[in-house]
Amino acid sequence: MASGKNIGEFSMKMITTTISAGPAGSVLTQVNFEGTATGFGAVYETATFIGGGKDGTFSAVGSAFLENGDVMSGVGQGTYESKGRHRWATTNTMELSDGRRISSTGEIDLAARTWKGTNTDLS
Repeated sequence: MASGKNIGEFSMKMITTTISAGPAGSVLTQVNFEGTATGFGAVYETATFIGGGKDGTFSAVGSAFLENGDVMSGVGQGTYESKGRHRWATTNTMELSDGRRISSTGEIDLAARTWKGTNTDLS
């Protein structure tokens, strides 16, 4: 992961999950998350995971509703890998609508239905 300035933490809860068939016999797991992130206010994100229960890639699209009333969007990609029973370690990079680029590292706890971690500004 590229170095940058730590800009805070995020904490999200899984709201809904949809499992569907993907290309070449793959399985797509689409998860809607909602929560908060330091400096971003309320955050809503949809992540689509491709791969198995142990590791794979994902895409993420989100919107943040900032405290000043503005709305910011972001699009990105990342990877996940098993970190033990029902836990995935995640890393991803997002391009934000304000021109910034951020990276995130986190952990998804599938049993608790949470995704928590830190954001780093790469701009």
